[in-house]
Amino acid sequence: MIYSKPNDGPGAAHDRVYRALRTRIMHGDIAPGQALTLRGVGREYGVSMTPARESIRRLVAEGALFLSSSGRVSTPELTNERIEELAALRSLLEVELASRALPRAHIALIDRLQMINSAVGEAAHNRDSVGYIRANLEFHRTLYLRAQAPAMLAMAETVWLQLGPTMRALYSRLRRTDPPHFHKLIIAALKAGDEPGLRLAVRSDVTHGLRMLAS
Repeated sequence: MIYSKPNDGPGAAHDRVYRALRTRIMHGDIAPGQALTLRGVGREYGVSMTPARESIRRLVAEGALFLSSSGRVSTPELTNERIEELAALRSLLEVELASRALPRAHIALIDRLQMINSAVGEAAHNRDSVGYIRANLEFHRTLYLRAQAPAMLAMAETVWLQLGPTMRALYSRLRRTDPPHFHKLIIAALKAGDEPGLRLAVRSDVTHGLRMLAS
């Protein structure tokens, strides 16, 4: 996909490319181990080498891209140990976010989560791994925004960013055609105001697939 070049300055260009690449990596739109070049990024987003370089530098610092000793930049190929570590981080952060969101889980939020989960199911039915990841993360982010804990949510998003390409590989391998079972349990726990049930459902949801991948 080639993006048209808007009329923006160097700082705006860098931020635009950074955000676009960040979103693509988080949603698994770039496969694990895929190389990126400054020339390729610049051509794709219609920018000069400087904004492309700054965008890649930021993403390397966040762990979204890997810079080898030879200077090759690519999306990370995670080891089993790294997958286990990130799954543990998801469990800690997201269970706490969900718990904090529970007192503010009004009916409109629950309806919104059910709508998003339908989109998750549609992407699964269509074997659309990128669409599945996008909708799945929207489900979690929509819930966690109610926690009103922006620093904690930012940390969770950094974990999602590092996992994006690996999650694509996982969903492509599983070939699932239905929405996650644990999403239904999350929604049921929110409706019931059941905090222990919510914590268990979120913990199971965010670790189940990753542990399968690492096994």
